[in-house]
Amino acid sequence: MDELPYAHGGPPLQARIKDAPEDFEVVEELGYGADGEGEHQLLIVRKRGANTDWVARELARFADVSPVGVGYTGLKDRHAVTTQAFSVQLAGKAEPDWSAFPHEEVQVLEVSRHRRKLKRGALAGNRFVLVLREVQGQRDAAESCLAAIAARGVPNYFGEQRFGRSGGNVARAEKMFAGQRVDKKTRSLLISAARSQIFNAVLAERVQMDRWDRALAGEIWSLAGSRSWFGPEPYTDLLAQRLAEGDIHPSAPLWGRGALPAVDEAAELEQSIADGYEALTQGLEAAGLDQDRRPTRLTPRELSWRWLDGDALEVSFRLPPGTYATVVMRELAGGA
Repeated sequence: MDELPYAHGGPPLQARIKDAPEDFEVVEELGYGADGEGEHQLLIVRKRGANTDWVARELARFADVSPVGVGYTGLKDRHAVTTQAFSVQLAGKAEPDWSAFPHEEVQVLEVSRHRRKLKRGALAGNRFVLVLREVQGQRDAAESCLAAIAARGVPNYFGEQRFGRSGGNVARAEKMFAGQRVDKKTRSLLISAARSQIFNAVLAERVQMDRWDRALAGEIWSLAGSRSWFGPEPYTDLLAQRLAEGDIHPSAPLWGRGALPAVDEAAELEQSIADGYEALTQGLEAAGLDQDRRPTRLTPRELSWRWLDGDALEVSFRLPPGTYATVVMRELAGGA
């Protein structure tokens, strides 16, 4: 991530980030409530310093059900305090006493009945409250950077979590595409890393051009709040207005089979970058994935901040699913 270009001139601050789990709070926002009936229990769980997969397995163990009977909408940071939903399929089993769940770092806050297992990505977004410690740098520069993020957003890079330890998942993906056998779960992770690498490379070039939040000729547009995209079509005043209002965003490829939907300048840029990742593009196409798109712009909602006693800064905002708080914060602060 350190090699990717910044949109707002580079971070004006140095700070300690994630100094303690309480400095990185995440609250999942489902966007809907429990059904009130059904064979699943919908649990609202707060965890501290705990891995989401591990919590899911422990919930299954406690309820005496198969791990496949536990659902959640997405992985949450381990080194954090996070509140998220899990579903547990009981299918005729007695309801456990969740107040007796035997892990101090995990609390079951709410329990209700639900008809369906929670699926990955089925949420409205996440709310973050982050505290930066031992902040070094000029406050006025930080305020200007935060104002720029509020006004323009940030490049919607995939975060370092996508690439594994020391970014090694891309190299592992190349080996997998060359014939190395991996299990189903690892295969999915490596395919995601390969797609993310190409996307980030295209987006990095657009950041260098200062076109990550502006149209290129032949643009494909992502519709805000959904996975839908459309285009290319002539760039009209209406499209310009929708772009300015945040209703649509420019996009870059999630690589797969078939021709790029973009044309002209956008297609030339995307193809030129993809040509440098032949092993990844051929592997993704052979894996049967189709061309898809992801927005190049990420706009935090309800961005606010306040200086705490001493040298600490608290920043809060909301993000849509599939995006990264660390990508927002890298524009503001580097690690001290």
